[in-house]
Amino acid sequence: MAQASNVSRRYDVVVVGAGIVGLSQAYQATRRGLRTLVLDRGPAAQGASIRNFGMVWPIGQSAGVWHGVAMRSRAIWLEICREAGIWHEACGSVHLVTREDEAAVLREFARKAPGLGYEVELWDAGECVRRSGVAKRGAVIAGLYSPSEVCVDSPLAIAGVAKWLAEKMGVEFRWNAPVTRVEMPAVHVSAVGGSGGGVVEAGRVFVCSGTDMEQLFPEAYASAGIRKCKLQMLAAAASGTRMGPMVAGGLTLRHYENFAVCESLAAVKARVAREQPALDRYGIHVMASQHSSGEFILGDSHEYDAEITPFDKAEIDEMIIEELRKFIELPDWRITRRWHGIYAKLSGVPAFTAKPTEGVTLVTATGGSGMTMAFGLAERMWDGKM
Repeated sequence: MAQASNVSRRYDVVVVGAGIVGLSQAYQATRRGLRTLVLDRGPAAQGASIRNFGMVWPIGQSAGVWHGVAMRSRAIWLEICREAGIWHEACGSVHLVTREDEAAVLREFARKAPGLGYEVELWDAGECVRRSGVAKRGAVIAGLYSPSEVCVDSPLAIAGVAKWLAEKMGVEFRWNAPVTRVEMPAVHVSAVGGSGGGVVEAGRVFVCSGTDMEQLFPEAYASAGIRKCKLQMLAAAASGTRMGPMVAGGLTLRHYENFAVCESLAAVKARVAREQPALDRYGIHVMASQHSSGEFILGDSHEYDAEITPFDKAEIDEMIIEELRKFIELPDWRITRRWHGIYAKLSGVPAFTAKPTEGVTLVTATGGSGMTMAFGLAERMWDGKM
């Protein structure tokens, strides 16, 4: 990947952070003919953007504006993936359920979906087994299929977008370049990372460094009420069998905003709280995707703020696997990798944006939906709609 080592020190736009949020801002800037530099503290993007399912998931966004932004983001993803030769699969998604109260939510949502702008199909048990490569025969009683979801292999996709932006769009990247402070028009870069350090001048700066934003603008970060969220993830052994649509279980109905319109959801939430309180305690809702290698990506959980430690909990991994086994069958359940990610979240909004000083825009707290929303949100910001 191209790395700027002997470049001019003056840029129209400097982006801090090379995760999906930062790449989205760089894409919009360079499309408008602005000379753009991306600075990242690591040798490559290593944060939340590469530690997820790789799900572009419009079905999970609330009806109206934000679902529309997610669909626009999906369109940009597809365009870039095709131009850059990045592996992707427009496979759609299916919520597979094993309980009657969960099936009631699917039926209610399917009735309401056309009027809300969603395209979905309600599947019976037989269709779930026929059209999903992993649905558990004899356990799954219904499914809700959506054609809009796209799977990418997160680490490869993020690196691929950065490479494409550098080689085809003229965005300059400087890796191992920790930003120590921003004092417009000066962006100060530490020499410790090996990038040479010094000062870069910028017309505009977009700080898109996730939870690391706390180090550069602690007061703005703290006053916003942003929370840190830790998720645990696993990978199961690769298989030559393709799963088809990415899958989510009945527990996921509790998590995404789109299902909040369903009155029948209250019964599901009450049952889970009554029968399996540990799932609520750890924010567990289970999903699975399959990356280009054939590996299955499984998860996840949600622990917040003071509950977050460097140490992953074996009981969380065990609960994730136990819940997934209730409705999917994998060719091989051997766990080949385990990891966690930490992202920023702010309730009630799709992202946190602020301008703490002239020329500086903070963008973070996409709340675990960065892969789904970032491209659309960035376009909306540059169009003056946010």
